[in-house]
Amino acid sequence: MPELLKIEDLNYSYRLKKILQDVNLKLDRGKIVGLLGENGAGKTTLMRLITGSAHGHGIIELDNSFSAPERKSKVSYMDRLGGFPLSTPIAKIEKFYETVYEDFDDKRFNELLEFLKLDKTTKISALSKGNKEKLVIALTLSRQVPLYLLDEPFDGIDSMSRKQIINSIIKWKPEDSTIVISDHYVTEIATLLDEIVVIKDETINCHKQADKIREDTGMDIEDFYESLYQEGGKQDD
Repeated sequence: MPELLKIEDLNYSYRLKKILQDVNLKLDRGKIVGLLGENGAGKTTLMRLITGSAHGHGIIELDNSFSAPERKSKVSYMDRLGGFPLSTPIAKIEKFYETVYEDFDDKRFNELLEFLKLDKTTKISALSKGNKEKLVIALTLSRQVPLYLLDEPFDGIDSMSRKQIINSIIKWKPEDSTIVISDHYVTEIATLLDEIVVIKDETINCHKQADKIREDTGMDIEDFYESLYQEGGKQDD
């Protein structure tokens, strides 16, 4: 089976500052991948480059598509709902997604809302931070695409909400799709991961299978990730 995502010699700078350089990455289908790195390492930038909302120099191929418009139709990226007035109820956001995205699965969305205990009459202004994050996850996972990008989905929310989000990712992940979850705290997502990709010093520091890390090093994912910063070196694939 060919790779879902292939990135070759990708470089990106913003206002003459180099953010990412010489990024090469291949991801297979059907995986859950942790995109790890410190704050400011370039995780969000890489996701935006994949979706085509940012433009760098290099090759990005997603499901046999190279152009940004084609890639956008094959990836679901977390939208923090900043474009909606706070008075907008969940039902109206659902209608917007149905109109804009042909691949939006209304049945899956309603099942996710029920699973996450969210009421469609609730307005954005009435949502706690945890419930807003759960809504964002539900919207993201309700599109039928080969690649899902979850950018810091657990940032600043309570442990109960984190557990519900993790359970929803496990329950509603399409078998052949790949989910990339960015985080700078590994503990939250370690049990989910098939692979990790670490961005450090503006490039991919390592890309390893989670089981291989445990087998070869005897360390859990969090300890291995921390060791990359303690040693200051680069790990071979």
